[in-house]
Amino acid sequence: MNKKTKRIAFIGLCTSLALVFAYLEALIPPLLPSVPGVKMGLPNIIIIFLLYRFGPKTAIAVSFLRIILVTALFGNAMAMLYSLAGGFFSIVLMILLKKLNILSTVGVSVAGGVAHNVGQIIVAMLVLDTTQIAYYLVVLTVSGIAAGVFIGLCGSVLIKKLPEKLSF
Repeated sequence: MNKKTKRIAFIGLCTSLALVFAYLEALIPPLLPSVPGVKMGLPNIIIIFLLYRFGPKTAIAVSFLRIILVTALFGNAMAMLYSLAGGFFSIVLMILLKKLNILSTVGVSVAGGVAHNVGQIIVAMLVLDTTQIAYYLVVLTVSGIAAGVFIGLCGSVLIKKLPEKLSF
């Protein structure tokens, strides 16, 4: 099997893992039932790992493939709009911060979690035609920080435990 085929298969495997994590996350009861929209972001364990181990192109590909597939399977057009905005803000900021090399994996993950929430709030403000929803960003920032720490720690473990170079 040539390198390109192996890389495509690897991206497919990572996308599948991210989908499984998204499904498992959907099975977990809400941590804060009275606060809608708070999630751990389990699929982002794969994204942070890919960003650090295989670079931005692979992380972007898997991130957006996962968003499209998850919303096609379990969501709707509005969910896709929110997820794409959050994913875009998150991945762009994480790529920039990783390149600057000023934060740890956990710090980059935290920034990505908060940026994801900012992207979703911006879409909500546009869809609902109100800025009042921006106040909800306080709650989402706290949850984004907590989730970002968890995701960053998990991603760090993967980065350390899996082989540095795969054969493709």
